[in-house]
This record gives sequence, C-alpha cells and structure tokens, in this order.
Amino acid sequence: MKCQQCSHKAATMHITEVTGDEQFEEHHLCEECAQKYLYESPKKSGAKAEIGAGEEAEEIGALNHKECPVCGIKFVEFRNSGRLGCPHDYQEFRDELLPLLENIHGETRHAGKTPRRLPQTKQAQSELIQLRKQLHQAVTREAYEEAAQIRDRIRQLEER
Repeated sequence: MKCQQCSHKAATMHITEVTGDEQFEEHHLCEECAQKYLYESPKKSGAKAEIGAGEEAEEIGALNHKECPVCGIKFVEFRNSGRLGCPHDYQEFRDELLPLLENIHGETRHAGKTPRRLPQTKQAQSELIQLRKQLHQAVTREAYEEAAQIRDRIRQLEER
C-alpha cells in the first residue's frame, strides 16, 4: 500500500484516529509523513483549533522534549518506540502515561492473578512462616520424621 500523503513510498504506519462516537479516520503513511503528521502542529479547522493552536503546539513541543534525568530518554522517543528507558520514566512521564495506560488497559493499577497456593488469611500465612522455620530447624538437626510431619502440615495449609 502506498503512502496517502506523498504517494511515493510504501505505507509503514497505519494510524486510526477517532473523530467522534463510532467515527474513525484511517491514515496509511510512510515513516516520514507519519512523523510530520504526529509531531508537527495540527492544522485543524474551526474556532477551537485557531484559538489554542499556538499554545497547544508549544505544549506538544515541550512535552516531546521532556527528558528523563536518569536515562536521558525523551518522551518523543517513547512515543516512537513504545518502550521506556528505565523505571524512573514512569514517574517522570506520569502525567502523560496515566491517560495512555487507562485508555489501553482500562485501569492505571496492575491487578494480576494470585497464586493458587497463596494462603487466604493472615493467620494461615503466619502459621506457614513458623512451620517453614521449624522445618528448616528440623532438617538442620537431622530430625527427618519431624521434618516430614511439618512438610505434610505445610502442604495441607497450602492446599486450602
């Protein structure tokens, strides 16, 4: 597929822009035209675009040059690659990343799965910690029958 802007190069970037409720615009651009489309100030019609175009362009320019003091990655580099440079970038680009994460994942806080063998109560958890200490001590003393009983009790608690 050819670039919709220059018609010379192959389209390597496919951008879907949401223009309204269930209305989309698809743009098929080469890398050079995609850079211009994404990072140069938008030339949109309408009073709103005319009033805020200068301020908005300055904000976007400043945002693109915002840089992590630790790894030196710029926000524009993150936008191009989709990868952050270091763990500090999450804090440095927090205001810009939160809307992206919320849009992509629906949440800004990770809530993964919990292991099946995870103890359900604090009491069971503390009991497991004690039993594991006792198991280690029993093995150190070479009291293997006692260690086997403790091991069985640990398995029993983990299966609940």
